[in-house]
Amino acid sequence: MEDDFEYALALTGGIASGKSTVCSILKIYGYLTIDADEIAHDLLDIHYEQIAKMFGGQYIENKKVLRKKLGKIIFAEVEEKLKLEHFLHPKIKVEIIKQARIFKKAKKTYFIDIPLFFEKQHYNIAKSLIIYTPYKIQVKRLEKRDKISEQEAKLKISNQMDIEKKKKLATYIIDNSRDLKFLQKSIDIFIEELNRDLPKIQC
Repeated sequence: MEDDFEYALALTGGIASGKSTVCSILKIYGYLTIDADEIAHDLLDIHYEQIAKMFGGQYIENKKVLRKKLGKIIFAEVEEKLKLEHFLHPKIKVEIIKQARIFKKAKKTYFIDIPLFFEKQHYNIAKSLIIYTPYKIQVKRLEKRDKISEQEAKLKISNQMDIEKKKKLATYIIDNSRDLKFLQKSIDIFIEELNRDLPKIQC
């Protein structure tokens, strides 16, 4: 199974660190990407009946899962969070492997956006890239993005591994602590570093 990820780099970071923005730029540069969150969203809607049985019909509307509403209990109650993860994560992995096997045929580096890559360790991917945003900036961005209070933002962030610990574990780092122009430069520096390492990664 580990060969399924032969050309993969795990792309990770904290919530509101800018992973989606980086993936969008990497796509412009011609890289293939797989988005675990996007897969999770699709699976939630596919299995909306099961989600209703597990958590209640109030989280479903027009055969769609109300993710923000469901997220409030998921982030606040550990047992509910684990219940959802136990149901969803194996299905996410099946879909990621399916897409990875297709991308592998290109024999080129590609990225799998996995927010909980270090926390769950479900994927045997040798190299990782973290999109790094310091905690205080992360809180502010999450408040603004989700229109939530500082307390709610901190609660969401607390469900993930500390960003500084992730930074130490990652193979590569893209710094997203400033504006878009700075992020673009940080991505360019990373790509240069990656290209230098490619013979070692793909040998």
